Amino acid sequence: MKLAFLYAGQGAQHVGMGRDLYEKYPAFASVFDHAELPFDLKKLCFEGPEETLSQTQYTQPAMVAFAIGVTNVLKEAGIVPDMACGLSLGEYSALYAAGVWDAPTTLDLIAFRGQAMADASKGLDVGMAAVLGLSADQLGPICKDASDGDQKVEMANFNCPGQIVISGDAQGVQKASEAAKAAGAKRVIPLKVSGPFHTSYMKPAGDALAKKFETLDFRALQFPVLFNAIGDVKPEDQSIADLLVKQVQQSVYLEQSIRKMAEMGADTFVEIGPGKAMSGFVRKTIRGTKPMKIDTADDLDAVIQKLSK
Repeated sequence: MKLAFLYAGQGAQHVGMGRDLYEKYPAFASVFDHAELPFDLKKLCFEGPEETLSQTQYTQPAMVAFAIGVTNVLKEAGIVPDMACGLSLGEYSALYAAGVWDAPTTLDLIAFRGQAMADASKGLDVGMAAVLGLSADQLGPICKDASDGDQKVEMANFNCPGQIVISGDAQGVQKASEAAKAAGAKRVIPLKVSGPFHTSYMKPAGDALAKKFETLDFRALQFPVLFNAIGDVKPEDQSIADLLVKQVQQSVYLEQSIRKMAEMGADTFVEIGPGKAMSGFVRKTIRGTKPMKIDTADDLDAVIQKLSK
């Protein structure tokens, strides 16, 4: 068996997330109890309000704290992956799991990233939409036609076969969505987001992160991490910092990352985080796989029981 951890991205957060895990697992609770953030993490995750939890600068630390807590519980049970990847902010959870940073550093960094992305989104009227059933070759020209000067629409996420997320100017995304339907898209699903993530609009956030990374130590990876910006493991001539700067302002190649994990021998996938989006992407990318997911204490119990055998 080769085990891969998949860490969820923004969008799956919900009020109440982690409460049952907090009550059952001290290793999970410790992350929340010791988190030094400019807001009350426990209160926000367990009680809301939803509108605040859904704002980028709050969502990102909340999701990563959840991921760190679950990772710590699994590690205590002797369950460590052979490889990992994460969707967008989930990549930071994967790097934590791989030993690049400790928990306080990871949470501080992700709080900084969330704020930088929120700042880069200020004053922009933006949209994101998942387009189902068109190829990149079909969708690329549609995005180009829907862009107008500084009002851009770009392909942001390549999630799985037949699903590409577009992002950018709200009117442009609407125009591209209508054109995609006319071109034969099965569905176009508007996404609830607060910024044009993984597009050139995020360059200010990338620049801020580049400066932040200069102040940090990056420890060696203890196992391979597949990076969003390239859909592959880190090349010798690129740093983790460079790949993370690219990640925030360029497309995410998740489908490619999942395929690469399978090539590397991954046959058991565990999604960590609220929701089940990553599991769905794996099932659609690698037919016949049955990913496990950890969203609740019952989920975590089941995974520990299965993988500890």
